[in-house]
Amino acid sequence: MLSERFPSRILNIFLRFFQNFQHRRIRIFSLLFAVGLGLVLFVSACSSSTTQQATTTPTEQATSTPNQSPAVSTNTIRIGFQKAGTILNALKTKGHLEKALAASGASVTWSEFPSGPPMLEAINSGSIDFGYTGESPPIFAQAAGTPLVYVAYDPWSTKAEAILVHKDSPIKTVADLKGKKVAFAKGSNTNYLIVKALEKAGLQYTDIQAVTLQPADGRAAFEGKNVDAWAIWDPYLALAEKATGARTLTDATGLAPNRGYYLAAKSFVDAHTDTLKIVLDEVKKTSDWAKNNPSEVAKFLAPALGIDAAVLEVAEKRRDYGVLTITDEVIAKQQEIADAFYKIKLIPKQINVKDIVWRN
Repeated sequence: MLSERFPSRILNIFLRFFQNFQHRRIRIFSLLFAVGLGLVLFVSACSSSTTQQATTTPTEQATSTPNQSPAVSTNTIRIGFQKAGTILNALKTKGHLEKALAASGASVTWSEFPSGPPMLEAINSGSIDFGYTGESPPIFAQAAGTPLVYVAYDPWSTKAEAILVHKDSPIKTVADLKGKKVAFAKGSNTNYLIVKALEKAGLQYTDIQAVTLQPADGRAAFEGKNVDAWAIWDPYLALAEKATGARTLTDATGLAPNRGYYLAAKSFVDAHTDTLKIVLDEVKKTSDWAKNNPSEVAKFLAPALGIDAAVLEVAEKRRDYGVLTITDEVIAKQQEIADAFYKIKLIPKQINVKDIVWRN
């Protein structure tokens, strides 16, 4: 019987040895595979980092930290624009600035934004050097510590922004907005229009349900009757009037200046004053063209905005253009806006507008 069991035991021992050997081989193979994969990833990461460092310009490296002025080391101006921002949009399309800068060895890049506040966030992060917004965005930006400078202003128009209600709305006056949903872009010109209109009507900012939306979303909310009123600027104002028959509760006349401002990163102004002057000169030429050719401007903007040229012409004819020096009177009006925002805690601290005005 022993002789019968002996071969079976030998076979079992062999099988166990073989299985253990196989398991060890698998573990060893797995270990070697993991080590090899780690080495490949490490080498790849080092190679990628080295390549990136070699191709990133000093300016791009400096723009990665918010609230710091990037050390501008190249003569390239990065401009932010909005589709509805006539002058910079037209200047980009016409290509005149590129030609003017070429003589001095400078160049330009363009970035599109939906409105002023995100454009100034881009200045804060160091992504752009120059842009155009309404009167409120730079106040919010200055209060947030954005290193920017006012370099010129545009008169625009008090008729170019308004608070709208639906044509069949029971709301007849600004006072009727108490408790209602009112849409507007936070930090925009219309934000200040809302503040002043409510103040004049004897209401506080907290008396309404503020619904902060960018223009496209505000339009959808208004047309869908998800809000009771919408504070908006041209050309979206003219479009809403035409498309929905919206009624105007009030425009900015007697309430807000509704000016526009050309703004630049402080680092760019300090490092490239001559380039900035070339830019402003070309902006003025385009502004003069727009002022004298409202029909042409409307036809130019129509394809980009998807708005009928006839509607855009209405907006163009009720606004003004200019690239004007910022005076003490203009600064005083901007300071009034800043003080009003601080009073109702829309900005975290008091600011002095004159501290960031370019004096050249």
